[in-house]
Amino acid sequence: MADGGLGKTYDDGEIIVRQGDVGDCMFVIQAGQVEVVVENDGVDTVLRTAEPGEFIGEMAIFDREVRSATLRAAGSARLLTIDKKNFLKRIQKDPSLAFSLVQSMSSRVRDLSAQVARLKRRSESSGQVLDGS
Repeated sequence: MADGGLGKTYDDGEIIVRQGDVGDCMFVIQAGQVEVVVENDGVDTVLRTAEPGEFIGEMAIFDREVRSATLRAAGSARLLTIDKKNFLKRIQKDPSLAFSLVQSMSSRVRDLSAQVARLKRRSESSGQVLDGS
């Protein structure tokens, strides 16, 4: 991990945070891309690739639970780390930051809901085919 101005630069494939670690901060992608990866039974699944300007890892600011996914640099990526204290200070100075974060989280929930619905339909149609054999 290399330092450079504000934020930190991560090399391609470098782990930023690991699924299962306790989180206490979030990140803003300043440059590059970051893969959001979930490991299940030893298999890594890339859920999505986050782009510059996006917030990631923000659930840790709110619930201080273990990380639900691993964040991995996809190519060189620079990220700004924001802890809860600094996040709250920034919101006091610029409340639109909170609105932006809620918008981002709402968009992700909608995307995930659509994905779950597609998977459920696919699973149900597979079950119908199996039942009819």
